[in-house]
Amino acid sequence: MAKRSVLGLYTDESSAADALDNLRDAGFEDGEYDVLTGTPYPEGTFGESEPKHHLYRWPLIGAVCGFTIALILTAGTQLAYPVITGGKPILSIPPMAIIMYEGSMLGAIIFTIIGIIFESRLPRLFMGAYSEKITEGHIGVSVTTDEGRTAAAEEALKKAGMDGEIIRGWE
Repeated sequence: MAKRSVLGLYTDESSAADALDNLRDAGFEDGEYDVLTGTPYPEGTFGESEPKHHLYRWPLIGAVCGFTIALILTAGTQLAYPVITGGKPILSIPPMAIIMYEGSMLGAIIFTIIGIIFESRLPRLFMGAYSEKITEGHIGVSVTTDEGRTAAAEEALKKAGMDGEIIRGWE
């Protein structure tokens, strides 16, 4: 089924929180609704669940990947083109350590940027309904669900004491 988006506009924080409660009571999951505001409210103001992020994993994975690639690159180069001078070992650890450190940092930075993009949900293809009134102080509760459940979403949003209006994303 195709996804449809419905947006309810509220002027009061408690009305928006009531709308979220009504949506939960109507059987909507946490991923189906979102609060849109132009004002930075603390997380949990409207009773929404705290978002779970795993951003801390990305730099660690990147550092391990960068270290491994740097180790393979430096050791492979020294073994592929051995330069034996004065009985010194072919694999020299101190110069390799510098390259491995730099590879770890580069991998951690690149993976952190990629992690921020994915954890911020930036490749969002379906944006849903939106209104310019959100930037003027209104609070929007956006519900993105299957076509058959849009009527239940509209009813739950209206039950919360609608100050503004309901905007359908497909109109």
